[in-house]
Amino acid sequence: MKSIYSEHTRNILGLKLPTDPRWVNLAEISLEAVLTDHAYCEQKAATTCISLIQRYPDRELMVQKLSPIVTEEWGHFRAVLAEIQKRGLKLGKQRKDIYVNKLLVFQKKGGSVEDRFLDQLLTMALIEARSCERFKRLSEGMEDAYMRKFYRNFMESEAGHYTLFITLAEHYIDKVTVRKRWQEWLDYEKELMNSMEIRGDRVH
Repeated sequence: MKSIYSEHTRNILGLKLPTDPRWVNLAEISLEAVLTDHAYCEQKAATTCISLIQRYPDRELMVQKLSPIVTEEWGHFRAVLAEIQKRGLKLGKQRKDIYVNKLLVFQKKGGSVEDRFLDQLLTMALIEARSCERFKRLSEGMEDAYMRKFYRNFMESEAGHYTLFITLAEHYIDKVTVRKRWQEWLDYEKELMNSMEIRGDRVH
């Protein structure tokens, strides 16, 4: 089963290391915490898209494509918040996102505007890809059938977002350059995932 899943991960998302299956059990035990973290992840995805639009208003295709993503991500935040409230749980405080912060370290800080723009798009693509992979794990491994369906819907949405950021990168920047840098990101993320503690109170 693991080899089949790993092949699916490589083919569909490109990720080089699947999530440890134990994470699903830990997440289900810490449902309030993981839902809280999920809500903030959706919120941050919306605000990051807004920031990209504000920073690069001249990139017309990007502005056109990301505008509805802002609405969708905020809708996801509201859906997760509603689930928290429906279960009588509470939205906790936003935590420090170690995974995302370590991805930001890998972004190019110098160089050309194009280099920085590319890394910003690929960072978003990678976060969406890993989120999709994690939601797939939850949709297949949680005991609660309702929650499996709940996360199946999120998985399908995140897969579309991942491909959008790659497509946008290839629209503005040479495809060979994008693919080369994307492989560097995937290699970096594999080592990052290997080094991180398995915790069920967070999405990443």
